[in-house]
Amino acid sequence: MILHIHTDGGARGNPGIAGCGVVITNENNDPLYQKGIFLGVKTNNEAEYAGLIHGLEWVITHQKTYTIDRIEFYLDSELVVRQLNGKYKVKSPHLVALYRQALEHCSTIAVPIIFNHVRREFNAQADLLANEAMDQRYNQ
Repeated sequence: MILHIHTDGGARGNPGIAGCGVVITNENNDPLYQKGIFLGVKTNNEAEYAGLIHGLEWVITHQKTYTIDRIEFYLDSELVVRQLNGKYKVKSPHLVALYRQALEHCSTIAVPIIFNHVRREFNAQADLLANEAMDQRYNQ
């Protein structure tokens, strides 16, 4: 099975009220999991990493449930994708711990993981979930 994981994070203000969204499907686009998560006050990039880390944690928890051959992540954060692919260094001190946590999670997954940058319109469901998580905070 090939997992397709779309993640997104956002903050209203930078830093500001933040949320992330995760959508996981198989290669036939059958839904396996989706969730929006309220994060409190974070920067946009912290929220992007939070979505990615949540997706990785879902895989770690479920890797014995499914026969996974490959994982393809889709993020609209060019910065995070380039950092994970080794094209950019992580210069921001508040992102270093998140970057390391993501790499540590990746090291516990025994299949290839591909990180892809996509335009926002190709990440709409994850974006919607992130915004709904932020909206729920405003509506409490």
